[in-house]
Amino acid sequence: MGALLVGLLVTACVFAGGVLGLNLHRLLPRHHLTKETQDVIRLGSSTISVLASLVFGLLIATAKTTYDTADRELRAYAADLSLLDRALRHGGPDAAAPRELLRQSTARTIQDLWPASDASSAGLDDASASVMLEQTAEAIRGLTATTTEQRWAQEEAMQIATSLLRQRWLLIEQAGPSVRPFILAVLVSWTVAIFISLGLNAPRNGTVVASLLICAFIIGGAVFLILEMDNPFDGVMSISERSMLNALGQMER
Repeated sequence: MGALLVGLLVTACVFAGGVLGLNLHRLLPRHHLTKETQDVIRLGSSTISVLASLVFGLLIATAKTTYDTADRELRAYAADLSLLDRALRHGGPDAAAPRELLRQSTARTIQDLWPASDASSAGLDDASASVMLEQTAEAIRGLTATTTEQRWAQEEAMQIATSLLRQRWLLIEQAGPSVRPFILAVLVSWTVAIFISLGLNAPRNGTVVASLLICAFIIGGAVFLILEMDNPFDGVMSISERSMLNALGQMER
């Protein structure tokens, strides 16, 4: 809900800038509202609008890249979980212990990333889930392979387990926000300045006020989208848990 609150706050600030511009037109002396003065204001606001549009585009592209990368890597992580479980199935009866640890680690990760409504989220950096995954690798290393198939399964499982540990740490490192709040604050201040100039040059009627409000909501919605995509494991646009649930389902068969 943090992204929604920020989006609404941005909407309020931008709309307040437009209303301020409308009131400034009435309060400023007449010699400050000449045609030449308004032309200069329009030129300055047009320049800021171009810069703001470019920065908005860059921020949306950055947030979308973060979202898509996290989604792709989570799918790869879930696929490797299924492959590791499949390899352990060929490891003989002794592989039951690491398989159970793997199942518990997967279930805990799902609970951390997509908690129930009455549970708190620990996120990817939950120590217990990481420890269970490390214990899985240690248990695989301690297996005694007596046949060629079991030796192959053990080597394959060790490679996948090592890859999973690496992928988990990469996901943890990439889970943080990539859009800096300072950049977003500067961008919002530019947008407020644009709306002040719009209000200063606009006629005073209900249609103008409604237009300013709609545009303010659009700007707030853009900020909401940026923050939502920049935090792919939380919020209304969080990455689907389907791939992880499929991996867990494979383990429980």
